[in-house]
Amino acid sequence: MKQEIIIAGFGGQGVLSMGKILAYSGLMEDKEVTWMPAYGPEQRGGTANVTVIVSDDRISSPILSQYDTAIILNQPSLAKFESKVKPGGILIYDGYGIMEPPTRKDIQVYRIDAMDEATERGMAKTFNMFILGGLLKLRPVVEIESVLKALRKTLPERHHKLIPMNEEALRIGMEIIKQVEV
Repeated sequence: MKQEIIIAGFGGQGVLSMGKILAYSGLMEDKEVTWMPAYGPEQRGGTANVTVIVSDDRISSPILSQYDTAIILNQPSLAKFESKVKPGGILIYDGYGIMEPPTRKDIQVYRIDAMDEATERGMAKTFNMFILGGLLKLRPVVEIESVLKALRKTLPERHHKLIPMNEEALRIGMEIIKQVEV
């Protein structure tokens, strides 16, 4: 198993931390991983993306030109990365940040209304975990238990009280992701 994933959106949406948690989860399962963030000078509001590779075998390079899966959280990221999903790959997008949805017919497209769901439930701080839950339903590259362990390792201790809410967000994300016919 090898999954090459790009997660892209605005700074402040939890893009980098989602990638970090995914990579950390893979490490905890003794998988080979890479985590390569890229972001502009502004953390909040600027564009951010992270490439994560999770593999059972050694990874030859962390630099990719195409991806098995793209998670897209805003329109500029869709414009940049839709064409870089491998034919037959998966593109997941949050309905809140995308005004013009993906148009490719040679990939599987999924919509997750994570921002709307997180806001409606008063769980806005766990928005990225809704997205990660949707990803793990489609591409179970790591176990939810590993994600929860990674949260304990990566979140400051003062935020550990939010771990049950993050777990709930993961599970809800698995339920609300829907395939879209393009």
